[in-house]
Amino acid sequence: METLTGWHVEMEFREDGDKTKAAAMLRLSDGTEVRGHGNASRHPADPGQLRVGEEIAGGRALKDIASQLLGKAHDEIEEATGRPAHPLR
Repeated sequence: METLTGWHVEMEFREDGDKTKAAAMLRLSDGTEVRGHGNASRHPADPGQLRVGEEIAGGRALKDIASQLLGKAHDEIEEATGRPAHPLR
């Protein structure tokens, strides 16, 4: 039996001088939302490249979500099995 499912990610950026902040929201197929945040800072000597700040901050926001998803899965495994699960990384 094949099941097709999908997740939707929304990402927003806020630029303030040499700082970039990213907020990401992942909506799982069951409607659960997981939110992550990431930051990036440009060194004053580096050229201003907004895209690079967005990529770094966005990557960190997605990494935050990934960590939360692994924690959620770990908890669900322990709940389903009734015993400690190996840490997920």
